[in-house]
Amino acid sequence: MLIGLIIIGGEAIMSYKSLPLKKEVKKTIHLVLHAVAVILGSVGIAAAFKNHNESNIPNLYSLHSWLGISIISLYGIQWIYGFTVFFSRGGSTARRSKSLPWHVLFGILLYILAVGNAALGFLEKLTFLQISGIARRGPEALLVNFTAVITILYGVFVILSVLSQAPEEDDDSYSAK
Repeated sequence: MLIGLIIIGGEAIMSYKSLPLKKEVKKTIHLVLHAVAVILGSVGIAAAFKNHNESNIPNLYSLHSWLGISIISLYGIQWIYGFTVFFSRGGSTARRSKSLPWHVLFGILLYILAVGNAALGFLEKLTFLQISGIARRGPEALLVNFTAVITILYGVFVILSVLSQAPEEDDDSYSAK
């Protein structure tokens, strides 16, 4: 889930704005990377359910799990909407123009939620490790905390790169038209 929604999802977000390619190529890269992110996120959720069922741990008992199901569902809806309106030309130019700011806003909010939920997942994992007896400042705890900090910093840099000033527009730049 971390590789899918946070890393590849972040790359998908940044790819559209930062790659110096034609608009259609950037759209394809953006779409494919998000598809990979949704698939990996779904595989991660399936693996979590499988692990919980095999270990006799209840499913969907924490805020992390509820948010995770909500985020992957909304991520999938966002992908389907983006595919039908922007990629397959299912939407008129007017519809794409009106939808674009909302698509970007919801995409950024979903990404921020995914990063926040990853932080909750690290906290949950650390809590379980400490209950099982690892030292609060042991190597396992440091690894979990370090990974959480790196994940949050990566998410911050993804958002900053998207919100930074866009390069000069030309015929190949992004627009809803």
